[in-house]
Amino acid sequence: MGRSAHLCLCLLRGTSYSARPASNPFAAIPMSTPRRRPLALPIVLCSTLWALHVTALADPPADTHAGLLKTVRGEVLLQDAQGASAPARVGDAVNAQQRIVTGAQSGASVVLRDGTTLVIGPQSSFDLQAFRYDSRTHDGSVIGRLARGTLRMVTGLIGKAAPEAVRIDTPTTTIGIRGTDFIVSADETL
Repeated sequence: MGRSAHLCLCLLRGTSYSARPASNPFAAIPMSTPRRRPLALPIVLCSTLWALHVTALADPPADTHAGLLKTVRGEVLLQDAQGASAPARVGDAVNAQQRIVTGAQSGASVVLRDGTTLVIGPQSSFDLQAFRYDSRTHDGSVIGRLARGTLRMVTGLIGKAAPEAVRIDTPTTTIGIRGTDFIVSADETL
Protein backbone atom coordinates (compact mmCIF):
# COMPACT_ATOMS: atom_id res chain seq x y z
CA MET A 1 0.00 0.00 0.00
CA GLY A 2 1.41 3.41 -0.96
CA ARG A 3 1.96 6.19 1.54
CA SER A 4 -0.91 8.31 0.23
CA ALA A 5 -3.33 5.36 0.44
CA HIS A 6 -2.03 4.54 3.95
CA LEU A 7 -2.50 8.19 4.96
CA CYS A 8 -6.08 8.23 3.68
CA LEU A 9 -6.84 4.91 5.39
CA CYS A 10 -5.42 6.18 8.70
CA LEU A 11 -7.35 9.43 8.40
CA LEU A 12 -10.59 7.54 7.78
CA ARG A 13 -9.95 5.14 10.68
CA GLY A 14 -9.01 8.00 12.98
CA THR A 15 -5.54 6.59 13.75
CA SER A 16 -2.15 8.24 13.50
CA TYR A 17 0.02 8.04 10.42
CA SER A 18 3.73 7.37 10.59
CA ALA A 19 6.14 6.70 7.73
CA ARG A 20 8.53 3.77 8.09
CA PRO A 21 12.06 4.72 9.16
CA ALA A 22 14.46 4.87 6.20
CA SER A 23 17.10 2.77 8.00
CA ASN A 24 14.86 -0.28 8.48
CA PRO A 25 11.77 -0.35 6.29
CA PHE A 26 10.53 -3.59 7.89
CA ALA A 27 10.71 -2.42 11.51
CA ALA A 28 7.51 -2.36 13.48
CA ILE A 29 6.04 1.11 13.72
CA PRO A 30 4.52 1.98 17.04
CA MET A 31 1.14 3.50 16.42
CA SER A 32 -0.64 5.62 18.95
CA THR A 33 -3.79 4.40 20.56
CA PRO A 34 -6.72 4.84 18.21
CA ARG A 35 -8.62 8.00 18.94
CA ARG A 36 -11.96 9.08 17.62
CA ARG A 37 -11.67 12.08 15.36
CA PRO A 38 -14.39 13.85 13.49
CA LEU A 39 -14.63 12.24 10.07
CA ALA A 40 -15.68 15.31 8.12
CA LEU A 41 -12.17 16.70 7.56
CA PRO A 42 -10.53 13.40 6.48
CA ILE A 43 -13.41 12.55 4.19
CA VAL A 44 -13.30 15.99 2.56
CA LEU A 45 -9.50 15.75 2.20
CA CYS A 46 -9.58 12.28 0.64
CA SER A 47 -12.50 13.19 -1.61
CA THR A 48 -10.69 16.29 -2.84
CA LEU A 49 -7.50 14.34 -3.57
CA TRP A 50 -9.49 11.65 -5.39
CA ALA A 51 -11.41 14.23 -7.44
CA LEU A 52 -8.19 15.95 -8.50
CA HIS A 53 -6.69 12.59 -9.47
CA VAL A 54 -9.73 11.53 -11.52
CA THR A 55 -9.95 14.95 -13.22
CA ALA A 56 -6.30 14.77 -14.24
CA LEU A 57 -6.86 11.34 -15.80
CA ALA A 58 -10.18 12.17 -17.47
CA ASP A 59 -9.10 15.35 -19.27
CA PRO A 60 -6.00 14.69 -21.32
CA PRO A 61 -4.59 17.68 -23.17
CA ALA A 62 -6.62 18.43 -26.26
CA ASP A 63 -4.98 17.87 -29.61
CA THR A 64 -4.70 21.14 -31.44
CA HIS A 65 -3.92 19.81 -34.90
CA ALA A 66 -6.22 17.97 -37.27
CA GLY A 67 -3.55 15.68 -38.65
CA LEU A 68 -0.01 15.29 -39.95
CA LEU A 69 1.60 15.31 -43.38
CA LYS A 70 2.62 11.72 -44.00
CA THR A 71 4.30 12.16 -47.39
CA VAL A 72 5.41 15.15 -49.45
CA ARG A 73 6.65 14.88 -53.05
CA GLY A 74 7.79 17.88 -55.08
CA GLU A 75 6.56 21.41 -54.44
CA VAL A 76 3.91 21.42 -51.69
CA LEU A 77 2.85 24.49 -49.70
CA LEU A 78 0.79 24.88 -46.51
CA GLN A 79 -1.22 28.12 -46.43
CA ASP A 80 -2.91 29.47 -43.32
CA ALA A 81 -6.23 31.34 -43.19
CA GLN A 82 -4.45 34.70 -43.66
CA GLY A 83 -2.76 33.48 -46.87
CA ALA A 84 0.78 33.09 -45.50
CA SER A 85 2.42 30.00 -46.97
CA ALA A 86 5.38 27.81 -46.07
CA PRO A 87 6.95 24.78 -47.74
CA ALA A 88 5.41 21.58 -46.38
CA ARG A 89 7.57 18.88 -44.81
CA VAL A 90 6.80 15.35 -43.69
CA GLY A 91 5.55 15.49 -40.08
CA ASP A 92 4.16 19.03 -40.29
CA ALA A 93 0.88 19.54 -38.45
CA VAL A 94 -2.18 20.28 -40.56
CA ASN A 95 -4.93 22.33 -38.97
CA ALA A 96 -8.48 23.24 -39.87
CA GLN A 97 -8.61 26.39 -42.00
CA GLN A 98 -5.37 25.44 -43.80
CA ARG A 99 -4.88 24.95 -47.53
CA ILE A 100 -2.55 22.41 -49.11
CA VAL A 101 -1.32 23.46 -52.56
CA THR A 102 0.67 21.13 -54.81
CA GLY A 103 2.70 22.03 -57.89
CA ALA A 104 3.17 20.13 -61.14
CA GLN A 105 4.31 16.53 -60.59
CA SER A 106 3.88 17.03 -56.83
CA GLY A 107 1.67 15.46 -54.22
CA ALA A 108 1.07 15.00 -50.51
CA SER A 109 -0.77 12.73 -48.14
CA VAL A 110 -2.30 13.72 -44.83
CA VAL A 111 -3.46 11.41 -42.04
CA LEU A 112 -6.06 13.01 -39.78
CA ARG A 113 -6.37 12.13 -36.09
CA ASP A 114 -9.34 9.82 -36.72
CA GLY A 115 -7.36 7.83 -39.31
CA THR A 116 -8.81 9.53 -42.40
CA THR A 117 -6.23 9.60 -45.21
CA LEU A 118 -6.20 12.37 -47.83
CA VAL A 119 -3.97 11.98 -50.89
CA ILE A 120 -3.68 15.25 -52.82
CA GLY A 121 -2.53 14.95 -56.43
CA PRO A 122 -0.51 17.28 -58.68
CA GLN A 123 -1.68 20.81 -59.48
CA SER A 124 -4.22 20.67 -56.62
CA SER A 125 -5.57 23.02 -54.01
CA PHE A 126 -7.36 21.47 -51.02
CA ASP A 127 -8.79 23.38 -48.04
CA LEU A 128 -9.44 21.55 -44.78
CA GLN A 129 -12.32 23.83 -43.81
CA ALA A 130 -13.32 22.14 -40.55
CA PHE A 131 -12.18 19.20 -38.47
CA ARG A 132 -13.55 18.13 -35.12
CA TYR A 133 -12.83 14.79 -33.42
CA ASP A 134 -13.36 13.38 -29.93
CA SER A 135 -11.09 10.35 -29.53
CA ARG A 136 -13.18 8.97 -26.64
CA THR A 137 -16.52 8.90 -28.47
CA HIS A 138 -15.29 8.93 -32.12
CA ASP A 139 -17.70 11.81 -32.68
CA GLY A 140 -16.70 14.56 -35.07
CA SER A 141 -16.79 15.96 -38.58
CA VAL A 142 -14.53 16.47 -41.59
CA ILE A 143 -15.34 19.20 -44.11
CA GLY A 144 -13.02 19.96 -46.99
CA ARG A 145 -13.01 21.79 -50.30
CA LEU A 146 -11.11 20.72 -53.40
CA ALA A 147 -10.76 23.92 -55.49
CA ARG A 148 -8.77 22.21 -58.26
CA GLY A 149 -6.87 19.02 -58.94
CA THR A 150 -7.43 15.53 -57.58
CA LEU A 151 -8.06 14.06 -54.16
CA ARG A 152 -8.30 10.51 -52.93
CA MET A 153 -9.89 10.04 -49.53
CA VAL A 154 -10.06 6.96 -47.35
CA THR A 155 -12.37 7.70 -44.43
CA GLY A 156 -11.39 7.01 -40.85
CA LEU A 157 -13.41 6.54 -37.68
CA ILE A 158 -15.63 9.60 -38.26
CA GLY A 159 -16.69 8.41 -41.72
CA LYS A 160 -17.31 4.88 -40.50
CA ALA A 161 -19.36 5.97 -37.46
CA ALA A 162 -21.27 8.85 -39.08
CA PRO A 163 -20.85 9.12 -42.87
CA GLU A 164 -23.08 12.20 -42.96
CA ALA A 165 -20.43 14.06 -40.91
CA VAL A 166 -17.91 13.90 -43.80
CA ARG A 167 -18.29 16.27 -46.75
CA ILE A 168 -16.07 17.38 -49.63
CA ASP A 169 -17.07 20.41 -51.71
CA THR A 170 -15.83 21.18 -55.23
CA PRO A 171 -16.53 24.25 -57.40
CA THR A 172 -19.48 22.46 -59.01
CA THR A 173 -20.78 19.93 -56.48
CA THR A 174 -20.83 18.67 -52.90
CA ILE A 175 -19.91 15.08 -52.17
CA GLY A 176 -21.55 13.38 -49.24
CA ILE A 177 -19.59 10.36 -48.14
CA ARG A 178 -21.39 7.01 -48.20
CA GLY A 179 -18.41 4.73 -48.80
CA THR A 180 -14.98 4.56 -47.30
CA ASP A 181 -12.71 5.20 -50.32
CA PHE A 182 -13.24 7.58 -53.25
CA ILE A 183 -11.41 9.77 -55.75
CA VAL A 184 -12.61 13.20 -56.88
CA SER A 185 -11.31 15.61 -59.49
CA ALA A 186 -12.08 19.32 -59.79
CA ASP A 187 -11.23 21.79 -62.52
CA GLU A 188 -11.22 25.56 -61.95
CA THR A 189 -12.37 26.34 -65.48
CA LEU A 190 -15.99 25.70 -66.36
